[in-house]
Amino acid sequence: MPSWVILGLLSALCAGLVAIFGRLGVQSVDVTAATTARSVVMTIFLLLLATATGRLGALQAVDGRAWLFVVASGVAGAVSWLCYFAALRLGQAGPVSALDRLSLAFTVLLAAPLLGEALTWPRLIGTALVLLGAYLIAS
Repeated sequence: MPSWVILGLLSALCAGLVAIFGRLGVQSVDVTAATTARSVVMTIFLLLLATATGRLGALQAVDGRAWLFVVASGVAGAVSWLCYFAALRLGQAGPVSALDRLSLAFTVLLAAPLLGEALTWPRLIGTALVLLGAYLIAS
C-alpha cells in the first residue's frame, strides 16, 4: 500500500476523532475560545515535532509566494474550524462531519480550474456519491 494512502487513512481516522473530541469539548466552551485553545495545542505540538526532527530551520527556505499560500491556507483553516466547532455545538457529530467532508467535493471541483487536475468521469461520479452520502448522513 502506498504511503500516501496510509497517511490519508490516518488523517481520516484522526479527523473522525476530532469530531468526537470536539463535540464533547465545545458543549460548555465558547467556540472561538475552543478553536483558539486547539490551535495553541497544535502550535506547541508541531513546534516540538519540527524541533525534534530538525525541520524547523526549513522555514527559512520558504519564498514569498509559498508564504502567501501557507498563510491563506491557515486563514481558511481557522475559519473552517470556527464554523466546524460552531456546527458541532449545535448539531450531531455524524451529520456535521458529513457536511464538513463535502470539502472533498469542493476540492475536486476547484482543483480542476485552479490546479489543472483532471475532472474525469470516475472523479465526477465519486464526487456525486460523496454529495449523496453527505446528504443521506446529514438528513
